[in-house]
Amino acid sequence: MANDDLIFINGINASSGDYDFPPMSLDDLSKLAQGEALDEADVKELQAKHKEKTTAHWAVKEGVDPKDLAQAGWGVVFAFADKDKTPAIKDALKPLLDWRRSQAAKIKENRYKEFIGPASFRPKENKNAFLSRHQMGPGPADPDKVPYYLLIVGDPEAIPYKVQYQLDVQYAVGRIHFDNVDDYARYAHNVVLAEQKSPFLNPKATFFGVANPNDTATNLSAEKLIKPLSAFVAQDKPNWAIKNFSPAQSTKAGLGSILNDAKDETALLVAASHGMGFDNGAPLQLRHQGALLCQDWPGPDAHKGPIPDKFYFSGDDVSASANLLGMIAFFFACYGGGTPLEDEFAHKDGKRKQIAPKPFLANLPRRMLQQGALAVFAHVERAWGTSFMWDKGIDNTESFKSSFKRLLEGAPMGNAFEYFNERYAELSSELTVILEELQFGGEPDKEDLVQKWTANNDARSFVVIGDPAVRLPTPVMGGAPKEKRPGLATALAAFAVAPAAAADPKLTAQTTLDALTSQIQSKAKEALESASGVQREGDVKTNPADVAFDSGKGVMTGTAQLATTARLDPTGAAGSWDIQVEIKVTAKKK
Repeated sequence: MANDDLIFINGINASSGDYDFPPMSLDDLSKLAQGEALDEADVKELQAKHKEKTTAHWAVKEGVDPKDLAQAGWGVVFAFADKDKTPAIKDALKPLLDWRRSQAAKIKENRYKEFIGPASFRPKENKNAFLSRHQMGPGPADPDKVPYYLLIVGDPEAIPYKVQYQLDVQYAVGRIHFDNVDDYARYAHNVVLAEQKSPFLNPKATFFGVANPNDTATNLSAEKLIKPLSAFVAQDKPNWAIKNFSPAQSTKAGLGSILNDAKDETALLVAASHGMGFDNGAPLQLRHQGALLCQDWPGPDAHKGPIPDKFYFSGDDVSASANLLGMIAFFFACYGGGTPLEDEFAHKDGKRKQIAPKPFLANLPRRMLQQGALAVFAHVERAWGTSFMWDKGIDNTESFKSSFKRLLEGAPMGNAFEYFNERYAELSSELTVILEELQFGGEPDKEDLVQKWTANNDARSFVVIGDPAVRLPTPVMGGAPKEKRPGLATALAAFAVAPAAAADPKLTAQTTLDALTSQIQSKAKEALESASGVQREGDVKTNPADVAFDSGKGVMTGTAQLATTARLDPTGAAGSWDIQVEIKVTAKKK
């Protein structure tokens, strides 16, 4: 992690060719860490999670097998902000939703849930508010209230990354977001096809470790992460074929041979490298941020200036004819999973720097999912060496090894990677104690503070891109696959779908009132835009309608707001006025 007392972080800025986050001294990182403020409610829940871990509890309540969807449950979470797009997306996902209902609703209908309409995630809501609306508080997941496996459908603008991190503390959470409806349909088809035909891949794991010349970060990840993980899988799972790409082989062409060559049928891909970063708003940022820098880059001493795409592998490099059906991948790389709106590490005057026009998912994992991959476990924001190395170079790969062991033994992906959530809970609990002592005048152990601060933020930011309930389509107990990898266009077999739970009359009423409130809001907006004598100085801004239900009083209330700035007299002598309109529609049960 350190070289000449500097701490190195993965990530190269393609716009400049420099490190995306320059190597920093222990003193500088200690100052950043001391400016961190942890949310009190989050801390309490993380401490509870850590306590559960030390007393042998898992994320679901006692007596529930997290590997069995009929016991653990499965749900899909849509964003209220996307309500106009949701019907088409839900229709595209129908094969996957029906398939999951057939599995999760076998014992109880309510263990399959669609959080949609008024039940969906609402703007500006946090995790606890969302769970409270569904009669669930902190603590182990109760599948009869909120299923353990949750698939978020939407971009991180509609459902923020922070909410995903928070939910992931107790639930197995994944996310998908595509730019068009057809890609949702392709992904849904591919997941069901893979599970219907499983097992069809030979147990094969490929390890891709870049180690660029004179680059500390990639040499460490190749030597201290990729090599130990490869050796562990080879020893723990002797029936798995292991393919190790040496640094010299870890080129753009080498990664292309794994992802685009039909002859390569890797089931598990593990890659570590720099993830590409770009300046905020750069033309290629949304398409190429998080792409994997390959061995083609000659290192920071030999190459100066912007990084050309011939040095890195992006979503654009995944062939439209690639068949990745059944693959699960792990990327250790900055922005390999996605990018937040603001820098989550660099603080200046108590503020975070904006690093992208909007938060977004990395394009490489999304392209892989479009071509048949089931899921990718990767990092949002920067990746730090504290993920796999601890004080003075101590091996710290147990979370990785335990997760891969569980995954290779047939566990659903979201459950297999619970070890990362437990590590986050443990580190957050310890970091909280340190920061509290500093608030009361304590002297920091800078090295301990920096390690726990970077490791905490790093552990928090690993996410599943894809359905968290997917599994590797490989033989679990040895033996050969029952058939070859199917083509992506293979038709799905018919299957029985558990009957959908009867529509909740209360939710139906809420949906109707929401639509009514939205229509009134739309008419009010038209009035503001066309009213005589109102000289607007800006657009009319609206917030999405929201509906609350008080079951005790039998009252529903729909609210919506509009705001604009305008002059209200012909001459404008009276100056500008802020105009705010609040619409309130109340329905009382007779």
